[in-house]
Amino acid sequence: MSAPTAPAAPSPHSPDSPDVLARIKEGLDLVDLVARQLRRQFGPFIQLEDLTSYGREALLAAARSFDPDRGVPFRRWANLRIRGAMIDGVRSQGNLPRRVYRQVRALQAADRVHEAAAENDASTPAASAEAADAKLSEQLGSAAMAMALSFLSMKSGDAVDDAHDPSESPEDEVARAELVATIRTAIAERPEAERKLLERHYFDDVTFEEAAAELGLSKSWASRLHARAIEGVARAMKRARIEE
Repeated sequence: MSAPTAPAAPSPHSPDSPDVLARIKEGLDLVDLVARQLRRQFGPFIQLEDLTSYGREALLAAARSFDPDRGVPFRRWANLRIRGAMIDGVRSQGNLPRRVYRQVRALQAADRVHEAAAENDASTPAASAEAADAKLSEQLGSAAMAMALSFLSMKSGDAVDDAHDPSESPEDEVARAELVATIRTAIAERPEAERKLLERHYFDDVTFEEAAAELGLSKSWASRLHARAIEGVARAMKRARIEE
């Protein structure tokens, strides 16, 4: 299956069309909204001005690349691009406290699930309200699973301020290790490409883009594969809890 062709980026010197300018105006409030949300999550280590700068650049790119024929509303498309750009920008700053780094990784993992869902919605017929609710519930469960996997797979040394968490008791450490083992078993049961993508990114600390490139996948297709893999792992974990 061939990867979808990305829209060509316009020249930075070419004037934007009225449609693009209208989209930018429509999405400006999203930049401030998402920036404030992430600032509250990350705390004083991240400047609101930095988040806003990342978001405005992403809004411009989203307004220019948006294709209304794909069936995804612009604000949904822009929200994903703005959040993703802000989170990527924070991660690129380096020297992040461990707490912030963990949050960044987890948010990136969840956003990949949501991005894949948006891509899938754009290419499939509209579902009934009941089916849409079930689909959303599954999507949120997969996003939560991705965030949990991101947290659990972090190794010592992944970020600064890496001291042992004093709130984690020996019993907590054992429970954590058992949960990681269960998740790794569920991952091992996935098809080869899905398994490799999850293992390389989450446990070998390879960036998502690098893991996708190793598999010969575009980022878009890798995001879809990631979402499918996470969904499968979440179902396996649910079955494991039922069987206990």
